[in-house]
Amino acid sequence: MIYRRRASPLHAARAGVGCAYCLALALAALVLPAPVTLAALVTAIAGIAAGAGVGRELRRAARLALPLGLLVMAVNALVVRDGLTVIARLGDLPVLGQTDITLEATVAGGVLGLRAIALILCAALYTAAIDPDEVLRLFRRFSFHSALTATLATRMVPLLARDARRLADAQRCRPGRPPSRVQIMRAASSSVLDRALEVAAALEVRGYGAARRAPRSTAANRPWSRHDLSFTASALAIVALAVGARVAGLSRFESAPALHVPVGPAGVAVAVGLVVLALVPFAARRGIEP
Repeated sequence: MIYRRRASPLHAARAGVGCAYCLALALAALVLPAPVTLAALVTAIAGIAAGAGVGRELRRAARLALPLGLLVMAVNALVVRDGLTVIARLGDLPVLGQTDITLEATVAGGVLGLRAIALILCAALYTAAIDPDEVLRLFRRFSFHSALTATLATRMVPLLARDARRLADAQRCRPGRPPSRVQIMRAASSSVLDRALEVAAALEVRGYGAARRAPRSTAANRPWSRHDLSFTASALAIVALAVGARVAGLSRFESAPALHVPVGPAGVAVAVGLVVLALVPFAARRGIEP
């Protein structure tokens, strides 16, 4: 997954605001335990991906997140012994011992899996919609060399992925059994040292490391746009709504010893509010040229 500049309000906002926006979504996923609010948050992230033009990237992340969520639910159902409603008796299993799967443990695992899916989608949204170079410029004032190292590391990973895809395509053209993924990754990563030396030589020619202090970025000094203000307000509102709903008990979920998932008008209002607050900044479409 590689960042590409697109014509969207989220791409038009500065990187610091985009980071705060993604962190607000992740905080809401961690703070709110009710399934209806987590489902609303996943729906909001899907809408954000559509508004930012990164739906394809998030679909790729979802293909990884969904099996992981199901795995979390299955492990929780097998390991956790809490709950009164037994839905399956598996008997005496190796290592696990006497195993009874309860409805409460299964639902709790489903909620944990849904939270994991939401967090993975938040990370995928950050990767696809926030400029990594601009993010690293935010930390350049603290350590220029660390920012440069992180930049090279983040740039080398997509490069190795492209090399692996090219090697796999070339191997398919040859007769015989296709190579395994391990062999392709070994071939792609064998040239890492040579690439690192070439990059180091190019940076030395361009004068990196000669200056004691990096120049200040012009992107950090530009005035705040309407997109910066709208996404900042959205992030603050999401955090306030999530924390307020948690403190007021509007998003409750209890799985032990009995399942208790109250879904009232207040909980539905919190879920709808999350979706609305997350998608409101995408209503402004002016000034989003790539």
